[in-house]
Amino acid sequence: MQVYHHWQGLAADARGASVAMGNFDGVHLGHLSVIDRARGRGPLGIITFEPHPRQYFAPDAPPFRLMNAESRANRLAKLGVERLYELPFDAELAGLSPEAFARDVLAGGLGVAHVVVGADFCFGKGRTGTAEDLRRFGQRFGFDVTIADLVTVEGAEISSTAIRQALTDGRPRDAARMLGHWHRIEGAVIHGEKRGRELGYPTANMSVAGLHLPRLGVYAVKVDVLSGPQAGSYDGAASLGVRPMFGQNTPNLETFLFDFSGDLYGHHLSVAFIDYLRPEMKFDGLPALIAQMDADCARARTILAAV
Repeated sequence: MQVYHHWQGLAADARGASVAMGNFDGVHLGHLSVIDRARGRGPLGIITFEPHPRQYFAPDAPPFRLMNAESRANRLAKLGVERLYELPFDAELAGLSPEAFARDVLAGGLGVAHVVVGADFCFGKGRTGTAEDLRRFGQRFGFDVTIADLVTVEGAEISSTAIRQALTDGRPRDAARMLGHWHRIEGAVIHGEKRGRELGYPTANMSVAGLHLPRLGVYAVKVDVLSGPQAGSYDGAASLGVRPMFGQNTPNLETFLFDFSGDLYGHHLSVAFIDYLRPEMKFDGLPALIAQMDADCARARTILAAV
């Protein structure tokens, strides 16, 4: 997949794509419907924005993203996307009127042949442009526009907001039904305080900065090691939280991989949340903590064996 981080001065071989356009946070089933409508009309492309416009306009708001840019790109590549136009959302782009965006960015800069958006898509300064406006501009500036119907599951509209709520409630399976895949956190393994190793449960530590946090607690997880000599898929148990036993206050993700030995520092993991096991707890001492970890891992193994 070729990734472009700008929309001006593109070479001729970067133009003429059939694109799906949106933020694609989570790449859920609604997004898949939009992407599928873009297939078969030219090289398959995605137009998205980085940072997310919501981050640009409210930088101090609580983290809300379901996935970072790297995770989104990985997911889109797996779907067969050939070109990812990850446009810089800055003052220039934010200030374009809907007409100027269609004329200067879509037609002039990217030279798109076909654009697919969801029925609720809004664009341009102040989000004043609608999907129907885009269709009208496409006719004027020389690209086709398809408006995809919204997708529902059990009568409810699929949205990133609904997925965030399911994760906040500790319902990863409900989130997965809307996503069409397990919710994952991806990133590099960083050095922690190595307490897990001393307890007999060495964990891979990952930052969750900038992401919407699922309910804090312990999960049954499936883990893909994406790089290094131990690359492969493993079952495991993960703790998402602030480690109240040790007086920490910055959330991170600590994952114990079953039946694994090796050094994962610096390598990339993709951790899929399968089931919520329990909330964070503070124990009277290390023996009680270890006993609970034993029970958590045994329960996780049983759950994961059936997935």
